[in-house]
Formats: sequence, structure tokens, C-alpha cells
Amino acid sequence: MKIIMAKTWRRLMLAIKFFTAKRVMSDASALTYSTLLAIVPVMAVVFAVARGFGYSKYIETWFRDAFSSQPAVADTLIGFVNSYLIHTQSSIFLGVGLVVMLYTVLMLVMNIESVFNTIWNVKRQRSLFRTVTDYVAMLFLCPIAIVLMSGLSFFFANITALIPYVSVLTPTVKLLINLSPFVIMSLMFIGLYVFMPNTHVRLSHCIAPGILAGVAMQILQFAYINSQIWVSSYNAIYGSFAALPMFMLWIQISWIICLFGAELCYTSQNVDFFDFNTSVDDISHRYKLMLSAMILSCLCKQHDKGGRPYTNEELRDKTQIPIRIVNELLYNMQQARLVCEISGDEKGEQTRFVPAISGDKMTFGIMIDRLESQGKWKIKLPENTIKSETWRKAIKLRTCFLYSARDIKLRDL
Repeated sequence: MKIIMAKTWRRLMLAIKFFTAKRVMSDASALTYSTLLAIVPVMAVVFAVARGFGYSKYIETWFRDAFSSQPAVADTLIGFVNSYLIHTQSSIFLGVGLVVMLYTVLMLVMNIESVFNTIWNVKRQRSLFRTVTDYVAMLFLCPIAIVLMSGLSFFFANITALIPYVSVLTPTVKLLINLSPFVIMSLMFIGLYVFMPNTHVRLSHCIAPGILAGVAMQILQFAYINSQIWVSSYNAIYGSFAALPMFMLWIQISWIICLFGAELCYTSQNVDFFDFNTSVDDISHRYKLMLSAMILSCLCKQHDKGGRPYTNEELRDKTQIPIRIVNELLYNMQQARLVCEISGDEKGEQTRFVPAISGDKMTFGIMIDRLESQGKWKIKLPENTIKSETWRKAIKLRTCFLYSARDIKLRDL
């Protein structure tokens, strides 16, 4: 029990540390703004799917119950959605309405993915094919899931009302119904944490953060719904405008809970490979070259013996370098054309890495030359400033060093 508590405390402290260091609060504010822009199109998709299934009344009742403390917000949003759907169905507005709706929804999802990738220190976004397939699937599957879950909740509520005299089943069914929002919200967060980052996330490390985020969201929802007295005093100050700040505050706190759960997933998966006192930006250029040589040496040896290419986590285990530093160095070496990634464009498949050139030609000098030649020359200096004899001597010494370093093959390190 002491070991479990110590590991839990360590994960929690790491999550809080990186949550504050990465300025996730600013990301939550940005996502709040994106959510406000996309909430009407998202609700329009949900209501359109619900009408197709014949659940439009149920989904509207569920939505009004969720905003029972702010009926003005519910009425305004439902009015916007109905107007949006009516205008979208017209022949003139059909094409433009669909494009605007898809654009706002996709921009929201892309912003969410960008924030999650920042938390997981992932530099590479989804490919175009996976962006289209994953986002479109989520765009249509999420409303269906919401409609089905709300329908199931109403079904169980009706079942409970029909069996009030069964003393054995009624408490059990009521308990299940009371727990169903927590279970559904936790499952939604677990799926979000596994699906959204563009990297391999283990399901086992998302269960506890997903449950914590789901419970916290339900507590927030309970506080939001039952804050009638405070909201009434707030309305006395702002009048009818009070609904908007309260709604924005609820959205931002929701994103803070969601992003903290994502940070907890990241620290939970990589807790044994953290260097508490080292940041990627604090590493010297010389030390980065040495760590890059260690990683490239492992890749070259594995490639020469015909083994399966390493993933970033396998390189972390092989070299004992923290995972966020491994990801940063791999990204830099990809930009320098030293490493190529192999990806099957499948979410559950991990990306693997191979050397970009053969082991015979992958030398220490080539690695240094390519890593140091990244970027662009944007400052044009007068040619006479580098034509002196001292400059020629310095350039010659540097060139001789790089050529002599080409005698050291990385696979021999």
C-alpha cells in the first residue's frame, strides 16, 4: 500500500508540475473560445442525428436538464440550432452551411489534437488521410453515441418507474442509474485520452485519469446545476447577460479538468523515465549531439542485423533517455534527414524509426554536419568579411574535423 501511494503521489506531483510548466491553462482558454464558436454546429449535428433516430424530444429534454440552472442558455442555444438547421436545409444556404459547419467542427477537433500533442510532446500531426477519416468518423459517431446513451438513460428511468414495488430490484436499478452518468462520462474521457493524441497511448494508463476526470465533471455539473442562489445574485448584477460568463466559466473549468487528466495519463505512462531536473531546452548542444549519436547507434545496429525497427519507447528503454528528450531528438534528426519514420497510418500501431542512410555511410561526421546545418541562412553578410586568412584557416580546420569524424561509424559506438 505504501508503494502504491508513493507511485500515485509521484504521478500526481509530476502532472501538477507539467500542467503548470506547459501553460495548459492558456490552452484551456483557447479551447474555450474554439468551443464557443463550434458549439452550435456540433449541437446541430447532434440534433440532426437525433431527429433521424426519432430521439429529438429526448435529446432536447436531456440538454435542458443539463442546463437547468441556466435556462436562458438552453433556450438560446436550442433556438440557434433550430434556426441553423432550417437555414441549412434551404437550397441556397445548403452548401455554405455545410462547409461552415464542418470547418468550425474540424477546427475545434484540430485544436484539441494540437493541445494533446503538446502535452504528449508529439511534433507530428496526423496525416491527411487519417485526419479526414478519423475526424469524419468522430463527427458522425459521437452524436450517435450521445443519442444512444441518452436514450438508454431514459429507458432505464422508465423501467425504474414501472417497478416501484419490487423491493429487491428497485434499489439496485436506481443505484445503476445514479452511477450511469459517472460511467458514461468516464468512458468518454478514456476514449478521448486514447484516441486524440497522435501517439500510442496505453489504455491501462488512461483508466484512472479518465475515471477521475469523469467524476470531477459530474461534480462540476452538479455544482453548476444547483447554484441557483448564486446565479440569481449574479443575474442581479449582469441581468440577462449573466448567462454568457457563467457558461464560459463552466466550459473553461471543464477543459481544465480534461487537460489535467491528459497530463496525468502522460505522466502515468512515463513516470519511470522522467528526469525531474532536466528540460530539453536546458541540454547543451554538445550533449544533444552525444545523445543523438546514442540513438542513431541503436537504430543502425538494429537495422544492420535485420531486426524490427525500434519505437520511441523501445529507444527510451534501450538508452535510458527520458521519453520527451527522445521524441525531441528524433524529431530533429528527421528534419536533418538522418532518421525516417515508419507508420502504417493506424491509430493502434506505434511509429517505428530507421536510419535514413545505410550503416556504412552513417558516420559521426555526417550526423554533426547535418544537425548543425539545419535552418536557413537569412542574414547576408558582405563577402569581404569572410575572405581573410584567419577565416580561411578557421573554415579549413572545421572542414578537416568533419572529414576526420567521418571515419567513426555510429554502429561501432
